Amino acid sequence: MIRTLAVRDEHWPTAQVFTIARGAKTEAHVVVAEITQAGVTGRGEAVPYPRFGETVAGVMATVERVRPAIEAGAARAELQSLLTAGAARNALDCALWDLEAKITGEPAWKAAGRGRLDPVKTCYTLSLDTPDAMAEAARAAGRRPVLKLKIGGAGDLDRVEAVRQAAPKTRLIVDANEGLSFEDLKRLAPEFARLDVKLIEQPLPSGEDGVLEGYDCPVPLCADESLRSRLELTACARRYTHVNIKLDKAGGLTEALAMAAEARALGLEIMVGCMVATSLSMAPAMILAQGAAFADLDGPLLLEGDRRPGLVYEGSLIHPPPPGLWGEA
Repeated sequence: MIRTLAVRDEHWPTAQVFTIARGAKTEAHVVVAEITQAGVTGRGEAVPYPRFGETVAGVMATVERVRPAIEAGAARAELQSLLTAGAARNALDCALWDLEAKITGEPAWKAAGRGRLDPVKTCYTLSLDTPDAMAEAARAAGRRPVLKLKIGGAGDLDRVEAVRQAAPKTRLIVDANEGLSFEDLKRLAPEFARLDVKLIEQPLPSGEDGVLEGYDCPVPLCADESLRSRLELTACARRYTHVNIKLDKAGGLTEALAMAAEARALGLEIMVGCMVATSLSMAPAMILAQGAAFADLDGPLLLEGDRRPGLVYEGSLIHPPPPGLWGEA
């Protein structure tokens, strides 16, 4: 068996400045791994997670560190012990899934134990901005079924009220990206309930969310930054009703599927999230999103342009990956 690994970084400009509580970005800087064997190439895309200290250079160096094992034929099961969770393992894991599908002819969704791969409805994210600007963005997206608002600073209630007025029939999720204090949450949550917010994502810093145990929040709470591996699931089950599973955090589809199964066994609902990235990042997550309470896979919609072929978005409905993108021969 002869196998080769190629890794590169790519820059994809965003359609406009994308802002969350921790900062702003004007491009998606992604890492793409390609594993070629028997004349076919499997691809995986990942986005380094700055919140957890990852950089593009660091992720590419990590991929290079395991190049000998990958080119010697390491499979997905071996990869789990070769690398810890994170973007480097995600890029390689998803490339191996794609490669296996192309070599065996069995689609990745079938290999993952799914009976079929259905379209998925995604949230659409509104960048953190002034109440007026967010209301304008909400009006433009008002026909989408679920809007996810980035919050995390003074004026958060004004932002949510403005969006609710602009999009009165849309389901709303608010995402604080660790930007609130417990006092903020206790003050805002009843108001968010009044505005029919369906979910509050990661309100508190991950190291400070123990105070949520025993707190009867009037709006369901979702862990994001508080969940990096299956080791945090038991604590999350005491503090949250939902968990946001992202392939870049979990370190690939293999671990994400195991994490979702364990989360459900603990009574947690699943959100499948993403970083701002292209359709190559979203395609494996479509398998994970089957049956999830919420899918937040709008990354390509936030870009100036997507790779081709890419996922087909019909409004907020994402169709299964087309041939040539990922996961099928």
